[in-house]
Amino acid sequence: MADTLISLGLDVGTTSTQMVFSRLTIENRSGSFSVPELEIAGRDILYRSPIHFTPLLSGDLVDAPALRRIVDREYAQAGLTRQDVSTGAIIITGETSRRENARAVLEELSGYAGDFVVATAGPDLESILAAKGAGAVDHSRETGKTVLHMDIGGGTSNLALIRDGIITATGCLNVGGRLLKFDENSRLTYLSPAAADLTALRPGDLIAPDTVTSLAQTLTQALEMAAGLRPAAPLLSALWTKEAGSLESWLPQLPGELTLSFSGGVANCIETEIPFQAFGDLGPILGQTIRNSRLCAGNYILGRETIRATVIGAGSHSAQLSGSTVFHRGMTFPLKNLPVIHAPDLSRLQPLREPTVLAIPGPVSPSYAEISRLAAHIAQAHSGGPVLVCLEQDMAKALGHALAVRLPENTPILCIDRVKLSPESYLDIAAPIGPALPVVVKTLILSDFNRR
Repeated sequence: MADTLISLGLDVGTTSTQMVFSRLTIENRSGSFSVPELEIAGRDILYRSPIHFTPLLSGDLVDAPALRRIVDREYAQAGLTRQDVSTGAIIITGETSRRENARAVLEELSGYAGDFVVATAGPDLESILAAKGAGAVDHSRETGKTVLHMDIGGGTSNLALIRDGIITATGCLNVGGRLLKFDENSRLTYLSPAAADLTALRPGDLIAPDTVTSLAQTLTQALEMAAGLRPAAPLLSALWTKEAGSLESWLPQLPGELTLSFSGGVANCIETEIPFQAFGDLGPILGQTIRNSRLCAGNYILGRETIRATVIGAGSHSAQLSGSTVFHRGMTFPLKNLPVIHAPDLSRLQPLREPTVLAIPGPVSPSYAEISRLAAHIAQAHSGGPVLVCLEQDMAKALGHALAVRLPENTPILCIDRVKLSPESYLDIAAPIGPALPVVVKTLILSDFNRR
């Protein structure tokens, strides 16, 4: 009989805050007499919240009490309690991640929302979750096409390049519908620092569609450059976010033929003409400018989810399962915000800080001697705390037993496998589901215009 988990997704974005609850179905895909091989076989959305405006205080602060009230209200509307939720993610995105108190609010909300609802931020993960939540990954897998997914929100556009259903690269631009905001009298009330050098407009100016079209065209040109549809220029470098990694490594990966995929709030304005003043921002004009650009001149699709893509990704695709042959003793779950260090050469391993996850690729089909050598190197670096090891290859149980005989009996040990950890990532680990462990690989990068 399949196990199920209830997962929460909460996206605190530049413009909107949303929640979803999903049911994840866990199935054993191996035969009756084989080692269990658990997989997340189904993801069903149980509840979608209304779209709330992200609550902000005066100045550069997120309104944490108002966010808690949203969480309380949506739990009640969904008919669920915090005890019902086993996993999930709260992700803070776009310009909201640049607020002064973003980190504190994010970490506070994760504990408030549920026992293993993790807190995460960072353009790489945002790009991945949006591409999965919008269905772009599925589209690439089903058609064999290379897809460039653009999730264009209020403050940023998160990019994911997908080949044969696998995300091979991510990126992020300071391009979004809320880089400019105006009141009911069409007076400009806010101009993002990201757009300040791209327009002569300033807060207090009276604006109209024709006065902001130039800015929308400039932002669209940057998206075209990021898609390889226009030669790269200094504009692209100026809008490329520092936290998204190297632009120089992004551009060479773009193939000659792409299917463009769009999600985010601005995506709703691409094929539907929405009045200029509908949202008090640049979104409607930006959407129409994209529709008339090179981005939509070739093959393109709108995501099966647009404005909800990231939150559905957070609720349905943030968690994965470790391999089934794991080892743990003396561990108390859940474990959160464990920093990761990569150790390609264990012979040079420094004393392990605690708590730190040691990420090791591991040999394929290792011999007893190879496992013993790995255990000896790790035991030699042990500095008194718990030993936490994450392997890509299927060997965690054997390595755990080898460590257990080399370390003091009171040493907590955790060895998991079949999980690949990226550099500068963090790992969250929940209590076992059968023989496997739910894990979330995440980042906690919070943007800051002053560090660009």
